[in-house]
Amino acid sequence: MTRIGITGHSNLTDETNHLVYGALREAVAPYAEGGLVGISCLARGADQVFARVVLDLGGRLEVILPAPDYREEKVKPGNRKAFDELLIRAASVRYMPFLTSGREAYMAASEALLGSVDRLLAVWDGGPSGGFGGTADVVEQARRLGLPVEVIWPQGAERR
Repeated sequence: MTRIGITGHSNLTDETNHLVYGALREAVAPYAEGGLVGISCLARGADQVFARVVLDLGGRLEVILPAPDYREEKVKPGNRKAFDELLIRAASVRYMPFLTSGREAYMAASEALLGSVDRLLAVWDGGPSGGFGGTADVVEQARRLGLPVEVIWPQGAERR
């Protein structure tokens, strides 16, 4: 069984979501037959695309959320249906010990993810984080921990 985590940009264009789906599927498919577990914080963009790939390949989805208020306070109304559809299909949902979602809670969720995986996929354009707990911070922490990190940024990918 292989446990794979995801970090990545949340502000992907619609076309980039399609490109990323294909690239993630290609990266994850070799692990599907051996018992795939995908771990995601389920943010829009890369996290949700990864969750769909894992489920489409017959894998087990585990979710780590920053705080109990995450859905109501941080998931935008236009993304709630997709979020809910993935959340209900998760084999497990874990909340970090924060009352409210914010940068510290996001990084804690990412660190919990890093402590639960064998490898990390990063949908990342290589740029700096837009705030504490962003993609670059998670990649840096994973590398400090010695986790294998595979950066995925398909040709033509763009952020909003």
